[in-house]
Parts: sequence; structure tokens; C-alpha cells
Amino acid sequence: MASGLVALLDDISALVKVSAASLDDVPAQVAKTTGKVSGIVIDDTAVTPKYVVGLDPSRELSIIYQIARKSLFNKLVLLSPAALVLGYFAPWAITPILMLGGAYLCFEGYEKVHELFIGPTHGPVAAEALPVITPQELEQQRVAGAVRTDIILSAEIMAIAYSQVADQPIVNQIAVMVAVAVFITVAVYGFVALIVKADDFGVHLAQTGNHATTQQLGRGIVRFMPHFLKILSYVGTAAMLWVGGEIIAHGIPFTAHLLHELEVSLAHLPILAWLAKALSCAIGGLFVGFVVEKLVGLVKKLRS
Repeated sequence: MASGLVALLDDISALVKVSAASLDDVPAQVAKTTGKVSGIVIDDTAVTPKYVVGLDPSRELSIIYQIARKSLFNKLVLLSPAALVLGYFAPWAITPILMLGGAYLCFEGYEKVHELFIGPTHGPVAAEALPVITPQELEQQRVAGAVRTDIILSAEIMAIAYSQVADQPIVNQIAVMVAVAVFITVAVYGFVALIVKADDFGVHLAQTGNHATTQQLGRGIVRFMPHFLKILSYVGTAAMLWVGGEIIAHGIPFTAHLLHELEVSLAHLPILAWLAKALSCAIGGLFVGFVVEKLVGLVKKLRS
């Protein structure tokens, strides 16, 4: 009896040591995964500030907190378990799901490029056709819209996170996905909060600064923020096309081989290799977005 208990304790000790050694790799895996989803993170950061435009400035942080809380809930409670279950029972489905998400990113990116150079795909809406709603209802609509957009981007993030640790022990998978979910949510919405309150901070400095330099800095921040938001939107669009195109390219053996050959041919120039790969994926993503947009338009015509 005693020898059996000792053997059991030895097994538990060995299991703990293995788990601890395995968990030592988690920070590196989190860093690697975060790098893989950087494009989606940039896009998420660029998209979110628009949901507080035109609302009461005193409600901005509350709205961002509501979106962040629901985003974290979706990542931890819905998307991460779904990825783990799917990866266990149907690992073959991970790549197609990633490619569908990539196609959506390409579609969104193409629509933004189309609107930038040609104009919006939808005509102006008459003021009489717009419903009259209260500020509280408008806030709820904005939060709901932000969460709908975020859940698609979050699904891509968690699917990519799982794909990076699919061959790791289950403890590592859970630890990495939880860490990625928390880290990215805090980073994205923390940065968004700084962005949307930067102009208020600038106004505060301009009005209450004790020194002319401080007041000038505040006015400079106020003037700079609209340009920064515009640049951020361009970067987010480019990131959408780049990430979406790369996801689809890696899901197709032929294009995955071409990307690999491109990287190998420019291996002696790492920066140029990265730029060439990103540009190729963005152009491919733009083409995919164009095709998806035409298919969506065709389906709408057939339904009507």
C-alpha cells in the first residue's frame, strides 16, 4: 500500500515537472502568436475608435470598456473553447475557417479601398429615412456593432493562436490562448482609450497649461489627432489586406510555395523580403476582396 502511494506521488511529481518545463515555453509561444496576429490587431485598433465618434465624450471610456469586456468574454468563453474542441475533433477544419476569415478581411479591406478611391458602394440616405433614437439607444447600437466586428477579428486571432500551438500539450494550448486573449484585449482597447482621449488631454493642456510651451503642446495634440486617426485607418486597411491575403495564400499549397520561394530568394535582404511578401499578400488580398465583393453583389441580386 505504502509503495503504491509512493509510486503515485512519484508519477504526480514527474507530471508536475513535465508540465512546468512545458509551461516555460509559453511566453515564447505567446510572443510568436502575437506577431502572427499583429495585422489583425492593428486593424482592430484602427476600426474601434469610430464607434465613439459623435457620442458624449464623458461616455467614451465607458463604451470602450463595454466593448473590451464583451471582446474578452467572447475570446475566453466562446472562441477559445470552440477552437480547442474543433482542433481535437476536426483539425482539418481549422485551415478552411481561417481562409473564410481571411476572405472576410480581404472583403472589408477592398471595400475601404474602393470607398477611398471611387466612393461609397451605397448611395446617400435621406434624412427622413433615418430613425429617431435616444443617445442611450445610439450607444447600445454602437457597442453592438463594435462587438459584431470584433468577434470576427477575435475569431481569427484565436484560430491563429490555436494553429500555432496545435501540436503542443493541452496545458500549453490553454495557457497560450488565455494569455493571448487577455494580452491582446488589454493592449488593443487600452491603446484605443488613449487615442480617443488624446484630444481631450490636448484641450486640457491648451486651456490650463501654466506655460506657453505646455499650451502649445496641447494645441499641437488637438491638431495632430485627426491626421493620426486618418493614418491609422490607412494602416488598418493595409493590414486587413495583408493579413487576409497571407492567410489565404498559406491555405493554398501553390501560393504557399510561391511565398516561400520569394522569402528564400530574398533571404539575404530580410527587410526587403518582408516588404515583398507583405506587398504580394496585400495585392492578392485586394484581388480576393474584389472577387468576394462581386459574389456578394450577385447573391444580393439573386435574392432580390
